[in-house]
Amino acid sequence: MKYYIKLMRPKHYVKNVLILLPLVFSGNLFETRYIPRVALGFVLFSLLCSTIYIINDICDREKDRLHPEKKRRPIASGKVSVRNAVIFCVFIYAVIIGVGIFAKLPTASWIFLLLYLVLNIGYNMGLKNVPIADVTILVSGFLLRLLFGSAITGISISSWLYLTVITVSFYMGLGKRRNELKTTAETTRSVLRYYPYEFLDKAMNMTMTLAIVFYALWTVSGSSDLVPTSELVWTVPMVIILCLKYSLTIEGASDGDPVEVLFHDKVLIVLVGIFIALIMSMLYGVI
Repeated sequence: MKYYIKLMRPKHYVKNVLILLPLVFSGNLFETRYIPRVALGFVLFSLLCSTIYIINDICDREKDRLHPEKKRRPIASGKVSVRNAVIFCVFIYAVIIGVGIFAKLPTASWIFLLLYLVLNIGYNMGLKNVPIADVTILVSGFLLRLLFGSAITGISISSWLYLTVITVSFYMGLGKRRNELKTTAETTRSVLRYYPYEFLDKAMNMTMTLAIVFYALWTVSGSSDLVPTSELVWTVPMVIILCLKYSLTIEGASDGDPVEVLFHDKVLIVLVGIFIALIMSMLYGVI
């Protein structure tokens, strides 16, 4: 059983926190009418993400066996057979559809789930080998999480929040490719041969700068998805520090995976905790 849990990669569910953003920044985090809906959405999207990870591991099992870390994954290592992985994946899909229908998910949320599935299947079927398209699909996954959160709560999001999430996602996606180019061989990810290191480095810095600017503009915009407060502008320096620390961290031996970077850097975890505490105190006065 532990190998099937590992196959689902629950550690990566932290990315699905984006589903909560519309609720958090609208000031409705503690509204009980939203909590069951968002909790269910988080679980269903997390299960969908797990099916994508399983498909990815099935498609990449031969290349993963050549990778120093990925060779330990359940399918690449032979702990879980391809047949059993497919059966497990189909079972998860059945659970998602059944629970979603029973819970009467909004039509828009189904569309975002389907888009996430189709884009990632396309990614695994060959788009991951197309430069720029590969990173764009990774970024779309983060955006779809945000849009899914908006759909299941009925809370609209502003253009500034949309732009902030997009640019932060490009920043992390490009950083991942940059470090993969530095730490792994092209045989484990063929698209890397199309990316000069200097291009990835410059593009990463560009998107980081834009992300900080968009976040700063969002905090002073008075957008519909933002609780009216002039205090959030004081979190902008914290965002700059987080970006700088993240950039410094992935200069090490990491392959740049955002989740691995976060969980392996205690200072970064503390900084994220401080940022969350600031946001909660300014929006809700609970800390």
